[in-house]
Amino acid sequence: MRWESQRADADAQQTLPGLPGLVRTVRSPEFRGVTYHEVRARSVLNRVPGQSLVPFRWTVNPYRGCSHSCVYCFARNTHTYLDFDAGRDFDTQVVVKINAPEVLAAQLRRPGWTREHVAMGTNTDPYQRAEGRYELMPGIIRALAEAGTPFSILTKGTVASRDLPLLRAVSAEVDVGLGVSIALLDRGLQRRVEPGTPSPAARLDLVRKARESGLRCGVMIAPVLPCLTDSSEALDELLAAVADAGATSATVLPLHLRPGAREWYGEWLAREHPELVPRYRELYAAGSYADGRYRRLLAARVAPLLRRHGFDRVGSAEAPSSRLPAPRTTEESGQPVTRGEQLKLL
Repeated sequence: MRWESQRADADAQQTLPGLPGLVRTVRSPEFRGVTYHEVRARSVLNRVPGQSLVPFRWTVNPYRGCSHSCVYCFARNTHTYLDFDAGRDFDTQVVVKINAPEVLAAQLRRPGWTREHVAMGTNTDPYQRAEGRYELMPGIIRALAEAGTPFSILTKGTVASRDLPLLRAVSAEVDVGLGVSIALLDRGLQRRVEPGTPSPAARLDLVRKARESGLRCGVMIAPVLPCLTDSSEALDELLAAVADAGATSATVLPLHLRPGAREWYGEWLAREHPELVPRYRELYAAGSYADGRYRRLLAARVAPLLRRHGFDRVGSAEAPSSRLPAPRTTEESGQPVTRGEQLKLL
């Protein structure tokens, strides 16, 4: 990779005065349109705010921003804490914590660390494309295993297949959970809503490879997009493919639209499916989450499909499986997301 020749340090110091620990800014033809800001982090082990409902208290995110460019990504607003915008900047201005493995290892050696579960992939994907170049995850995985710390990973990135032998090896020492996110099978729609992600077929193949490696591997069917991917036929086809790939669990979750994601998704919806805008305004009138009636209807639709494909004991539209990292209910700033918050969809 022609990486060193693409340095852009000079303008980085001018355009990113608020980015702590900045080492350099890098651009490469192999990641066209994406700029990487390499930083030296002081800490990478993040405590989940106490009011969160997720079944873990600690996370690690080696990247901020994500080249997957999912129009619905719930983490978009976290980019505004760095003075980036939650739209195009989130997709194209990616912060890389280049010393993440070393800093994490040091944090885990502290006497006060009690070896609690650590979740990865809860904010941005640790196996987005740049991981193929930076290779941060092997060091992070080894640091966790050597500290006797159980962990889980949720990803859309097929770069994860590189680390399956390592994950299998450390699973003999600590509990390892692996989850793959697959929201839909329609390739045309997938290219429009998740333009930077591997294809659904490639992610199903990742599930197969994980299972062949002897690892548990669940699938997060999320988000379900109202009026686009929520039909019984679409969900049945997807669950059948997930079961055929050998997934050990399946969890179905409807779209939620936090600030940042709400506006970006709303603009996409107005361009691609303007006829659906009134329905979305109705569903998300009360805030970030679809109204209760829709969630109940989706749960009723999903339940028999989960039974049909053998997943009835491990997931539903209302309650995510505890074996998979679920989306956080608070942002990294620690500020809660209010369910009743009124926001304009468009």
